[in-house]
Amino acid sequence: MTIRDFLIALLVPLTWGFGFALAKSGLEHFPPLLLMGMRFGIAALILVWFVPIPRRHLVTLFFIAFVSATMQYGLTFSGLARMDATPAILLVQSEVIFGVVIGALLLGEKPNLRQFLGIIIALIGIIILIGGPALSNKVFGIILVLSGCLIWAFGQVLIRKYTSGLTGFQLTAWVGVMASPQMFLASFFVEGNPLPFLLAAPLSAWGTVIYLGIVMTVVGYSAWYYVLGRYPVPVVMPLQMLLPVSTILGAVTFLGERPDPIVFAGGIVVIIGVGVVIIEPSILRKWRQNSLK
Repeated sequence: MTIRDFLIALLVPLTWGFGFALAKSGLEHFPPLLLMGMRFGIAALILVWFVPIPRRHLVTLFFIAFVSATMQYGLTFSGLARMDATPAILLVQSEVIFGVVIGALLLGEKPNLRQFLGIIIALIGIIILIGGPALSNKVFGIILVLSGCLIWAFGQVLIRKYTSGLTGFQLTAWVGVMASPQMFLASFFVEGNPLPFLLAAPLSAWGTVIYLGIVMTVVGYSAWYYVLGRYPVPVVMPLQMLLPVSTILGAVTFLGERPDPIVFAGGIVVIIGVGVVIIEPSILRKWRQNSLK
């Protein structure tokens, strides 16, 4: 990977990580579904003009958006609203674990021994996190975040199975087109009238909305699809292990969080387990050999 592409790749965990921390701040002014509806609405308005309409996939994308965006982000960010950003982002790493399990059940992609070992390690880390003081009396928040991770994994299976032929930008744009009105409607019925939240929000809260819509979604996903189209998945995926690092840095810097030692201990175990699952040694060795030629 060239230095230029590596710097572009670093935009992914940085924009997503800081975005997760800032979203925690935004949840102090907007309820979760309303905040995510605005995020996806902004991203859709920017991207939709540059990609063709996926006419054959519109109905499918409606249901995929409902599962992988409306339900998933509604659950995950409702959980985030009930706990600190640091333990929340570490729990979110269970998406990888759920992804492997759902892939095995629905796609027949059985995990190998290395991945199975990584799952066990990551689960131990999650147990350490849940047992720590940072998540004490936050059972409902934990359930919401982990449920969101499970729904995310199921949504990725739907995307892989039913969106063949669509580009990453089409998916990002049109999932946003479909998900944003779903989220606004769900917010109205679940969270109440949005007008009081919109009128009372300070400029800093609107800055968070703009960051989530433009930087985290448009810039972050553009960088993600750029490097994903040029390098093997096992080379790109390990960069996601930097996501908890950037989120914790953002939480400490912007939110004043001070994670306790158990959070760090459990987080390190989770990240090690996720690394064992997603890092493919043979492909990395082959890529490294080719890069030295």
